[in-house]
Amino acid sequence: MKLYIETLGCQMNAADSEEMAEAFLRRGVQLTSRKLSSDAIILNTCTVRDHAEQKALSYLGRLKDWKRIHPERVLIVAGCAAERMKATLKKRFPHIDLVVGAKSIEDFPGMIDKFFKNRKNGLANDHKQKKTKNYDWFNESEEAFESSESRASGEPLVLGTQGESAFVTIMRGCNYSCSYCIVPSVRGRERYRDPEAILAEIKRKVAAGASKVMLLGQTVNSYWHKDASQKIIDFSDLLVRVDAIAGVEEIKFMSPHPHYLSDKLIRTLGELKTISPQIHFPVQSGSNRILKAMKRNYTREDFIEKTRALRHAIPDLQLSTDFIVGFPGETEEDFEETLSLAKTLNLGMAYCFKYSPRSGTESSCFKDDVSRAEKEERLSRLLEVMESKKKKREKVPA
Repeated sequence: MKLYIETLGCQMNAADSEEMAEAFLRRGVQLTSRKLSSDAIILNTCTVRDHAEQKALSYLGRLKDWKRIHPERVLIVAGCAAERMKATLKKRFPHIDLVVGAKSIEDFPGMIDKFFKNRKNGLANDHKQKKTKNYDWFNESEEAFESSESRASGEPLVLGTQGESAFVTIMRGCNYSCSYCIVPSVRGRERYRDPEAILAEIKRKVAAGASKVMLLGQTVNSYWHKDASQKIIDFSDLLVRVDAIAGVEEIKFMSPHPHYLSDKLIRTLGELKTISPQIHFPVQSGSNRILKAMKRNYTREDFIEKTRALRHAIPDLQLSTDFIVGFPGETEEDFEETLSLAKTLNLGMAYCFKYSPRSGTESSCFKDDVSRAEKEERLSRLLEVMESKKKKREKVPA
């Protein structure tokens, strides 16, 4: 059986896709890059912005004929949009076989076990399906797990990687309630993986060829775990243990929250030689009034102070951030505060977005009082600042 995976959204979605792929690969299924000739498709969806959700819905519509031509094919929809719309997805798209919300990714192996057992029994009892493809490929024995680290060709499989970089999820969910963000409602409260499981996964991926590690979590630096001796292992402690793994040459992480950038963590980042100088540190706005409305739990001054401490600890720091312009209630004065912060921070890069209401978030109930034209104009000015800073950096001799 050939499996094709389409992933929309962030690095965490990419890691989730690889985790779901592993559940299939352990049962003898092979990955393919040929979507239309595949026997099964997993569409892993994003719902952070409406555009991403609409893209997923359009994709599902186009797969109707793929399924109609071969009804025995399997279509699985997973991820954040699947979580948000799971009550209506199968009604809207009857050709979907299984919906796996973002909160259920960890349960995926058991879910597909149950799905294929039921399906196999159903096909056996349905004489009309005698000419359909035989799906006895789905090996439910323990032996199927023994060859989980290689493809059918024997080529090593590095799950959760992009090139030499291994994606490793260390936690899921978010305890924050930023007023514009849908993620907590679709990914749930924070759940932290056992550090031993994290370290074992990294060692496995390094042995398979990875040399760089990307640790993933919605607020990755809020990670903590209590071990058997009741000792708390926090994100700094985890970094030290990852750094000690032979073969790990570089550690990155996404995305840290400013509130959890403690003095201990800053010291650790400065001391470990494997820490990448490229750190993404989302700020969203330069206005304290807007930051409060966003429920970000820090001030402009807090953010500036923490970036100064980071630069002191990591002299070659390459800082990137996120900005949202046109948040409800944002005045020209508020936006000027964002512009000035962008100039102050000496950023290497910034992802800049126009605010749009997201159904199910607190801010979707706010009056969206910044016109589309104003949002466009502010975004253009912010991008101008970033482009100007980029040109200045390029003129500096190496």
